[in-house]
Amino acid sequence: MSNVAYINEVTSERQGYADRSQLKTYYDNKNKIGWFLMKGAPRPSFTVRLLTEISDYFKVVKQEMAETNGEKYDFLVLGSDIEGVFNLGGDLELFSQYIRNRDREGLLRYAAHSIDLVHQNMTHLGEDLTTISLIQGDALGGGFESAISANVVVAERGSKAGLPEVLFNLFPGMGAFSLLSRKIGFAEAEKMIMSGGLYSAEQLFDMGVVDILAEKGEGEVAVYRYIKSNQRSMNSYRSMQQVKDICNQVSYQELMDIGEVWADAALKLTEKDLRMMERLVRRQNSRAEDQA
Repeated sequence: MSNVAYINEVTSERQGYADRSQLKTYYDNKNKIGWFLMKGAPRPSFTVRLLTEISDYFKVVKQEMAETNGEKYDFLVLGSDIEGVFNLGGDLELFSQYIRNRDREGLLRYAAHSIDLVHQNMTHLGEDLTTISLIQGDALGGGFESAISANVVVAERGSKAGLPEVLFNLFPGMGAFSLLSRKIGFAEAEKMIMSGGLYSAEQLFDMGVVDILAEKGEGEVAVYRYIKSNQRSMNSYRSMQQVKDICNQVSYQELMDIGEVWADAALKLTEKDLRMMERLVRRQNSRAEDQA
């Protein structure tokens, strides 16, 4: 079967389409998949609105799982509704405002909101399901953190990811080190964070950060192939997920303790650092305008 025919077959099962202001969701009844696609505005980053809409979606999923005795969903897939971009990370414009206003509570509130979603994604909402990230474009900062918080990470060739926070004298504080250190070790995790560089999907696959490397334009096909393989050996996959949950635990408290360090570090940024942060915001805005 061709890739086009395959996609047509699986997408025909989608229903329950919902288009929120910054999140598109739909449900694949045949495969029990909930898809949620980000489209942050005015730039493809984690705005408070996008964080809230993802939180609301998770509440709906958990409610529907409770109503169906855990039968409604087997998979949740996080992706993007913006071509060429998964997500560019935290809302740097908002961070800059909080820092200039010396608003530590605002920074912590944003961190806690983000950490809550990262932790829910990594623990598959406390339900018997699997979370998947589909990277089909740039995943930077918090965008990369959200992607690697999934139980399975799929990335298309040509996609790039990285943690640029060091460029404005900060560090990624919503789970990057906790997640990466458990995947690739402490030394490699620190090296990646402190480099501030971009890594290709191919490099991340070789490092063990990405689980499935898909050809460009075939990420969705790769997700469905993984799901079909999972469905053929569901007991084995679910058992291994439980084993990984036991061996690679990341507590909510660990993430929040790091979030506190992040907020305090943010308040130490200099005017030069803030100007760099704001320069990155302008680049993001220009990119968003080009795609509009």
